[in-house]
Amino acid sequence: MKKILVIEDDAAIREGLVESLRQEHYELETGQDGEEGLKKGRKKDVDLIILDLLLPRINGEEVCRSLREEGVVTPILILTSKKEETSKVLGLELGADDYVTKPFSLLELKARIKAIMRRGNRKVDNVDEYSFGNVKLDFKKHEAVKKGKSLRFTEREFKLLRYMIEHRGEVLTRDMLLDKVWGYESFPTTRTVDNYILSLRHKIEDKPSHPRFILTVHTSGYKFNY
Repeated sequence: MKKILVIEDDAAIREGLVESLRQEHYELETGQDGEEGLKKGRKKDVDLIILDLLLPRINGEEVCRSLREEGVVTPILILTSKKEETSKVLGLELGADDYVTKPFSLLELKARIKAIMRRGNRKVDNVDEYSFGNVKLDFKKHEAVKKGKSLRFTEREFKLLRYMIEHRGEVLTRDMLLDKVWGYESFPTTRTVDNYILSLRHKIEDKPSHPRFILTVHTSGYKFNY
């Protein structure tokens, strides 16, 4: 059973979500403020976080930012009562996977939850072309485009990115990446992986210091999230 953490200070909305989502056979846990939500959001058994932006003690933006900086890769669905497009974009830039604006339809919310869950479980095998965010990749032609502009990747960068996409959603250790992308006979170091990841982030992420796609899993390795 998939577990969803609902971080919402409005008791009526929180309890309504819990009741509705339990009918969809999800396990539910709740947080009433940002501090409690941040603590519970760090748990590894949570499959999805529904996060309100306007929270007491610590606001939702800070909760989202802190979780991503700590290497937490659990999908985050933002709830916002703000109508400004900038607040939605900010949430996505901080590492959220999707957003819903209040007042929202429960049918829409459930559909978005299912879509996020599907993305989290789906694996892509032998991918030749792939798109995410504003990046389009063609591995056969060795071409990459971001916002209509060509990106230059080395052959190794393309191989690393392709491997991560083909194992999207999995935590990939540095040793695993060394074995599959470099091959141990070339004698690289784990620091080599970190340097290549840093280079890829600067090329594909809008904010490399707050990555949305190539995430660090603390003490473990990396994870491609899309």
